[in-house]
Amino acid sequence: MRLRNTLMIAALFFASPALAQSTAAGAPDQPVPHRQASSPARTSPAAQAPASQPASATPEKVDPAKEAAIRHLMDITATSKLGDNVSSYISSQVQTAMSHTMQPDRVPKFMDTFNEKFAAGAPPNAITDAMVPIYAKAFSMEEIQGLVQFYESPLGQHVVKVLPQVLEESQTAGMQIDRKVALDVLRGMSDEYPELKRMLPAENGQPEPSPDTNTAPEKSPAPPAPTAPQQ
Repeated sequence: MRLRNTLMIAALFFASPALAQSTAAGAPDQPVPHRQASSPARTSPAAQAPASQPASATPEKVDPAKEAAIRHLMDITATSKLGDNVSSYISSQVQTAMSHTMQPDRVPKFMDTFNEKFAAGAPPNAITDAMVPIYAKAFSMEEIQGLVQFYESPLGQHVVKVLPQVLEESQTAGMQIDRKVALDVLRGMSDEYPELKRMLPAENGQPEPSPDTNTAPEKSPAPPAPTAPQQ
């Protein structure tokens, strides 16, 4: 798990074009503006901000020169494609879910309507716009310029090209390690918790037969009784 978390954070930082599970990890949430209730009676005391603090928190406006540098960094690291990748992933998940609940001939029309409405409500560039203040808060102008210089170098472009595959293979290796350890631990606990024996795969990967305590083991047929030799 520790390895997977590290890989997901690295995938976001290095702006892997592949979506993977890292799209929602490691990025700080943007502050959500408070909308004051229309009636004071409906506002809970916990939701009321102290009088000394502003009623709403809005992200600071990013300097135009810094914003341009950040967007250039996103372009050369393929981070600007993140919105397209997220939209494609969500659309794919919706299509998979609907294919199990809807007649096959109705799915294409449904997906056309969904994708049209989804793109109108959540354009891909909205994610890029949301990431600009996140980058601006995390990095100074000098650091952004340093990152641009690195990613424009041959080594930086090589990182952008190969890192998605490196992360995918590393995550697979990490999950295989975690799975093996988890199975070994569960097998070691199976004497104390016999129900595990019906759930775990055998050592060779084949499912173990479920023990049946209600029936006795099948016995081999008894050999025929010897007959007396004929005189």
